[in-house]
Amino acid sequence: MTLDKDIIRQLAEHLENAELNASPVSKITDAHPKLDWDDAYAIQAEIRRRKESRGQKVAGLKVGLTSRAKMKQMGVETPVFGLIFDYMSVADGGEIRAAELIHPKVEAEIAFVLKSALRGPGCHIGAVLAATDFVVPAVEIIDSRYENFRFDVVSVIADNTSSSRFVVGGVARSVEGLDLRTLGIVMQKNGEIAAMAAGAAALGHPAAAVAMLEKRRRSPSNSNFAWTLGYFDDPNLHFSQ
Repeated sequence: MTLDKDIIRQLAEHLENAELNASPVSKITDAHPKLDWDDAYAIQAEIRRRKESRGQKVAGLKVGLTSRAKMKQMGVETPVFGLIFDYMSVADGGEIRAAELIHPKVEAEIAFVLKSALRGPGCHIGAVLAATDFVVPAVEIIDSRYENFRFDVVSVIADNTSSSRFVVGGVARSVEGLDLRTLGIVMQKNGEIAAMAAGAAALGHPAAAVAMLEKRRRSPSNSNFAWTLGYFDDPNLHFSQ
């Protein structure tokens, strides 16, 4: 780590205020160019502490940058991890007001709901599938707090991986007999197909992303809910006012 605790707290407050006020800010590495991954996760943890001190709860854990192409684009060799909170939940079929966000974008997800706890660091695909109660389709609305959607990977981690809103679909499926690698998702915008992908886009298997999340998780959580991947981050899949 390169930052002291006071700076960590200040940056967490800065980024959370940007989220809550829908007010974009410069990426924090502009002012702190030596900020590293440990600093970034410490800022994310302080954002969590701030939210939990107000009674908000972690609703689930998320994995980002799960495609090899995206990791290469961002210059990293591992996905990034973040949190979604209860107040971010939107009902299936509900309305999300773009005016309350900065520059929201849509990602389609496979969400795992677990029936038993996972334990790293030896977690693997089989352990994840054995612990899974069911999977559901979901949509995440990411909303980077950085001006002009301009950021680097450590700034994204510190910003809680752009977490903003999420919607969970109403169709649950057991993983028994379900090949998650070939499970497809079709995303539509105004009735038109915007993008398609399969589960193998996430590290070859969606459960591999969950296993990696458990092995690398830096703080405890009682959540039994995990996003495994964001299939699409197409800049054309944006919200209208």
